[in-house]
Formats: sequence, structure tokens, C-alpha cells
Amino acid sequence: MTEERTDGKATDGTESHDPDFPEAFLSFMRQGWRDSELPVGPRPEVPHYAKRRAALSAAFPGETLVIPTGNEKVRANDTAYAFRPGSDFAYLTGDLDPDSVLVLRPNGSGHDATLYMRPRSSRQTDEFFRSRHGELWVGRRHTLAEKSTELGMPTADLTELDAALADLAPGRTRVLRGFDPHVDAAVRPYDGARAEGQPARDRELAIAISELKLVKDEWEIAQLQDAIDATVRGFEDVARVLPADRAVSERLLEGVFGLRARHDGNDVGYSSIVGAGEHATILHWVHNHGATRPGDLLLMDMGVENRNLYTADVTRVLPVNGRFTALQRQVYDIVYASQQAGIEFIRPGVKFRDVHLTCMRVLAEGLADLGLLPVSVDEAMDEKSTVYRRWTLHGFGHMLGIDVHDCANARKEAYREGALGEGYVLTVEPGLYFQPEDELVPEELRGIGIRIEDDILVTATGAVNLSAGLPRTADEVETWLAAQREAGPRLPG
Repeated sequence: MTEERTDGKATDGTESHDPDFPEAFLSFMRQGWRDSELPVGPRPEVPHYAKRRAALSAAFPGETLVIPTGNEKVRANDTAYAFRPGSDFAYLTGDLDPDSVLVLRPNGSGHDATLYMRPRSSRQTDEFFRSRHGELWVGRRHTLAEKSTELGMPTADLTELDAALADLAPGRTRVLRGFDPHVDAAVRPYDGARAEGQPARDRELAIAISELKLVKDEWEIAQLQDAIDATVRGFEDVARVLPADRAVSERLLEGVFGLRARHDGNDVGYSSIVGAGEHATILHWVHNHGATRPGDLLLMDMGVENRNLYTADVTRVLPVNGRFTALQRQVYDIVYASQQAGIEFIRPGVKFRDVHLTCMRVLAEGLADLGLLPVSVDEAMDEKSTVYRRWTLHGFGHMLGIDVHDCANARKEAYREGALGEGYVLTVEPGLYFQPEDELVPEELRGIGIRIEDDILVTATGAVNLSAGLPRTADEVETWLAAQREAGPRLPG
């Protein structure tokens, strides 16, 4: 009999529309199956994950740490979104399967790691062919031993997790909460002070992981470069199918890039922004139901997430007909100058906020040259004013890594109000946006939106643009677009 949850859904992986099977069929399905093994070996990146777990262990001596990856999310009724592992869990384990939980137990000199996971469906029950978790439905899962070999850590059956969590002392346990309701309920929150709706002790665990992620090691930088290189190819794919003399839908262009992301990586790292014409002025335009028009600009903010879940984040603006108008070029050059000033300013020890101010001053000066600022540049830049932000709104950039907005739980003093360090990777993405309804700008400017975004590695001596494979200046963009169109469409491969 199918077990039901309180919301009416089955917990055993069956569905309401499944047929009832006669015993003769069930008996027939239980026999005649040859066993198989997955050809697994230790993954070469295992030492990197072990090093991260060791760093986290050192931050919390003598305490048990519980880090779940999360569960599949319902998209509609009994269909689920494609599962994407929790970033912190993936950062510490490299495991990509749903429902898993990493538990780090103190051992006197550090921590012992155990990965609790849903193992291969046994042929001793009907799960393998009746449950949506079974391998005839979703493919062969790893055995505990196979996963242990692949990830270089001990594993345990997920059914043993409840017992493992049952006796954990709240005052000596920290949980990464908000990913797995079952884990959240199984480990009582510590009754100490709370911060931002989370138990303070658990919040400190999330902060520690985020701050570990600020510095990327050589392997992580290679992963980011892999994602960025695929993103460059995706932008090339789009440019090759973008006609100069007729309209095409934003969703066509989104789909062309998405094909590259799925072929060369895991997926897109975030919902692609493809804004033609005045849609470019909407910062997070993801409807993508408009169309290009000759003479308009096309803003595309897109990034490939690679197979190890590191993502690029790049924005380019193209003149649909191949040439910027004089006014479009003037605005573009302001944004380019702002971005270039920010990139040149970046080096270890520089304050994140000072990079922001460097970019913003160039934008403010450009707005003054356009005759738009109601006050002087210095007055506009004053913290009590910032009126220039009417036309830019967002900051200069953010950290980048296994999340598109990486290190989000880091303390302000380590991130927004802190200094950049060697090995940081961040975006630099100033922009100007003149809304179609803005009566404080000349009519000819209304509907122009321009953002240029690149992915920047902080080195010992300055900065390296990891996304330099795409053009940045107006002249380079025009030349590149013409070359892509001449080359013609291509399929990934």
C-alpha cells in the first residue's frame, strides 16, 4: 500500500496515476536481472574538497557540523525542477545527488566526515521498478561503496541519518539550515541569541563557509575559466544567428545560448537576461518575450554553469544592425570607461567599496557630460545624495564562484566593507539605464540600456580579465559581430 503524506503525496516514490499491478506481474519483475557495477574511481579533485572540509573543521573544533544538499523541488503537481545541489554542500563534497547530508563529527584532532546518501535501489524490494527514485526510472544510482570510492570519504545509508542526528546536543552542533526541512526538524536549534531569523550558532556556520569561498584555489580558477570559455562560445553562437536586418525573438537567442550551456556544461548559471531595445533598461529582464529590431541595442547577461557547478557571469551589448549610432556609442563609451577604471583599480588590499566608488564616479562624470545631473559630480557622489544612481541603480559587481552571487553569507567586514585579496574572483559590471518613461532625460536617450560585465581574478599584482575572450570596446564589438555573422551558425560539438 502506498504511504501518504499529510499533503496527499506518496512518500515511496509512486504516483497517483500509477496502475495497480497483479501479483503475477510483480513476481515476474523480481527475477532475471543481471547485476552491474559502475566503473568508478577516485575523482582527481577529491583533495580539494578534503582541504575545504579540513579548513571548516579547524574553524569549529569539538562541534558536530551538519550540511545538507537539499531536496528536489516541486515544479507543478508531481513534476519536479531539475535538481541542483546546495552550493555549500557541493563546495565541501563534490556530490551532485539530491537528499544527501554531510555530517562532520569531532574526533579529538579534527573531524570525521560521513556522507549520508540514498544508495542504489535494492532488487530485494520493488523500489527499483515502482518508485520514481528507482533505477528503472532515473538510472543507476551509486552504491555506498562506489560513492565512497569516487568522493574519498565514508558513506552511510540515508535511512541511518535519523539515528545519527537524534542525540546531537544543540549547544555542540551547528546545522546549515534552510535546505532540508527534515534535517532542520531533527536537530533542535540552540536556544541562544538569534540573528536574521536563524539560530546564531548556525548562522556562524553559514558565514564560515561563505568566507572560505572568498579565495579561489587553482582548481576553482580553472573551473571558472572553463565556464567562462563555454560562455564565450555561447555568445558567439548567439551572434552568428542574430540577423542585422530583421527581427528575431529574445527567446530564440536565449535558447541558442541555453543549448551551449547544456552541451558544454551543466546548465545556465542563472536565468539568462536577453533584453532587446527598451527591455535592456530592465535590470533583471528574464521574460525574454520581446524581439530585436534593426537600429536597437541588444543587452545579454548570460553565463554557463560548468559540470562542477562553477558559473560565469558576462554581459555584452550588441548593436543589432552591426553599428552603434553616435548617441549609443557615447553612452557605451561612458560605461566602458567606468568598467575599465574599476578593473585597473583592482589589486589586493583595495577596498571593495572603493572599486564601487571608482566606477560610479566615471558614470557620474559621464552623466554630467550628457547634461543629466541636477548637481555637480561631487554633490552627486556625496553619500547624502547619490542622485546619479537614478540611471544606474546597482553596484559595480559581486563575488563569483560556485554561485553567481558567491559568498553571500560573508560578513560585511569581510566582503562589502572589506578589502580584496589575492584569489578573489568578482564581476565588474557598471551600467547606465534610461527608462522609456523617464522625463528627466532627452527623448533620444529613453530606452537605451547598457551594461558591460566581465569576470575578474585578483592576482598578486593586479587583476586578470578571465572573460577577455569577448570584445569590450565599441569598435571591437562591431568588428567581432561582423566576423561572427560571416562565420555563420554552428552547432556545439
